Amino acid sequence: MEFSVKSGSPEKQRSACIVVGVYEPRRLSGIAEQLDKISEGYISNLLRRGDLEGKPGQMLLLHHVPNVLSERVLLVGCGKERELDERQYKQIITKTINTLNETGSMEAVCFLTELHVKGRDTYWKVREALETTQNSLYSFDVLKTRKGETRRPLRKLVFNVPTRRELTVGERAIEHGLAISSGMRLCRDVANMPPNICNPAYLASQARQLAEIHESLTVSTIGEEQMAKLEMNSYLAVGRGSHNESVMTIMEYNGSAKGNDKPIVLIGKGLTFDSGGISLKPGEAMDEMKYDMGGAAGVIGTMKALCEMKLPINVIGILAGCENMPSSNAYRPGDILTTMSGQTVEVLNTDAEGRLVLCDVLTYVERFDPELVVDTATLTGACVVALGKYASGLFSAHNPLAHELLNAGEQSGDRAWRMPLWDEYQELLESPFADMTNLGGRAGGSITAACFLSRFAKKYHWAHLDVAGTAWNSGVNKGSTGRPVPLLTQFLINRAGVEQGEKSA
Repeated sequence: MEFSVKSGSPEKQRSACIVVGVYEPRRLSGIAEQLDKISEGYISNLLRRGDLEGKPGQMLLLHHVPNVLSERVLLVGCGKERELDERQYKQIITKTINTLNETGSMEAVCFLTELHVKGRDTYWKVREALETTQNSLYSFDVLKTRKGETRRPLRKLVFNVPTRRELTVGERAIEHGLAISSGMRLCRDVANMPPNICNPAYLASQARQLAEIHESLTVSTIGEEQMAKLEMNSYLAVGRGSHNESVMTIMEYNGSAKGNDKPIVLIGKGLTFDSGGISLKPGEAMDEMKYDMGGAAGVIGTMKALCEMKLPINVIGILAGCENMPSSNAYRPGDILTTMSGQTVEVLNTDAEGRLVLCDVLTYVERFDPELVVDTATLTGACVVALGKYASGLFSAHNPLAHELLNAGEQSGDRAWRMPLWDEYQELLESPFADMTNLGGRAGGSITAACFLSRFAKKYHWAHLDVAGTAWNSGVNKGSTGRPVPLLTQFLINRAGVEQGEKSA
């Protein structure tokens, strides 16, 4: 798919299709008015006859509009002008792209990026349109023997900006949007892969393939033998019941011109399948537990976006690959594990395994003397109960870092919501036999899980993203969402100080 930006009036566009907006009730946008004027009222006459009301997502495809050079004009309902917000904008773009793709318009000039969206500038509108386009056209059919193919798919999309002065901003939005979309695609491809293919070694192989393309990225791995020498006993215990070896993959990106810049560390929980272990999960929807590596998929996707943008920053991405299976060698409820940090943990439930993997990784990354650490994990069903599928749970005791991540979520549309991390919740992890348990009970489950992790992240600024509700969709449209790649990438863009769009009006 090819994307570009230009600035020009609609009557001068010679394309397979021009896309313009119509507001409710039957009110032409500024661009649509220009087309109506040169077509001598052709469009407004159609609206008066009731062909299009302008409700959000309504579509009317016109052929051979008088005096218009383009073959087709697609009128897109945008709702009430003053109510057009970012959510509705993305829905409109999605419906527009699907319509173009289904009607054989192989190229189009889109003027929807000139619509006024509350609090959003040209950079955001162009980038969001590109990312939404790529997301809506995504499909995972690599394992299908019969692939559904669109006869004349959309291949080229031009986003129009109001003035030539904004072309630079638009081009930057294209560059960033392409990189983030590329990262999201990798995230989704890896996460959607079945667990008989995507195991911890597969995660490592995907990272190595990325390093072969980008010189700024180096990859190394730590297997079970080296983990044992490092005394990562908690991590090892979780994978003990699986035939597939646990593998921790370390991706080091060096983009800073200063050799002594401390790295930002991103850690992704990579449970390539989580059966629950001895504390076996219910059978219903257990197939979706292949998505328990959504955190690792998010990190590898973010690292790809980072490499493609060539951000001037140092970042280390860790894929904590593991598989949690029941067997005669599996760890059990009642076991007491000595973590890499030396702290001991009483296992109450083997299905609270992600924190047992992450705690050793949080200790391991101390050796990098990091600027900060962010872990991302499909950690708790409790977070899904609390926030549903729209917001990731954010936990951090460091206010500046929490605010940076929240802001990146708002900027990218990949939002998070800050949850408490108070000392009172720590009491729920007390054990009569060890330093702590791995389970704090049903009440506040996502919070006590984060409290558990916080005990291993004392030596640096740290934040935890629980993406259990946002990393994938269930049901008919089951599949990875590509989150939290937009949030994490936006966070890195901000950290790198890279210029983006003009200030929002």
